[in-house]
Amino acid sequence: MANTQHTPNSPSHGKLLVVVAAAALVIVLALLSAFVWPGWALDRNAASDNGSTTSTTDDGTKDTEPTTPSIKATALPDDASELLKAMPDSVLNYARTAADASTTWGAASPLEEYTLTYSTGAEAKDVTLVVAQWSTAKSAKAQYEAVTKALAGSELASGTVKVSGEATGSYTVHEDAADESKAVAVWRNDTVVFQASGSSESVQRFYVDFPL
Repeated sequence: MANTQHTPNSPSHGKLLVVVAAAALVIVLALLSAFVWPGWALDRNAASDNGSTTSTTDDGTKDTEPTTPSIKATALPDDASELLKAMPDSVLNYARTAADASTTWGAASPLEEYTLTYSTGAEAKDVTLVVAQWSTAKSAKAQYEAVTKALAGSELASGTVKVSGEATGSYTVHEDAADESKAVAVWRNDTVVFQASGSSESVQRFYVDFPL
């Protein structure tokens, strides 16, 4: 009869297997966390090197919009008023391409009024801005209320305008009643009333970043 030997498992060998298995589980969980849920390693909302903002749309595709203009702003006249000088040369990638005295709200007797055009270079994305100033906040508020009361399209947004934490007016954004692909944003800042109109996408980007 041949001799048969049975060698028991080493306790240290068993502990090593447990440690390796635990380490592998940690790595798998880390990868799942980074790239599946919550996905902190995925770039879902970032600014690219060319001055653009990138966001993920509802259908999962990425939509990139520049944040700086590709065209130069048109210079203001030498005798421009302080109100006109306060109008920015650009807002995001929209550059001022026209600024003229106007009478859109002439019946409300503003001290001064202008109509400006801000463009990306693509006419379909142009934003038309009407801006006027009154002698008192009360008069400006009355005009704001008259303009917003006439907006017949669905409301897209509304709220309070604040400067240094203090409420100085209100804003509202509506679809164009005649064309749902367009929108109108109206806001008041103390004695000045603004109205921006154009494509819905352009208006909703423009008014949020307008500095006044």
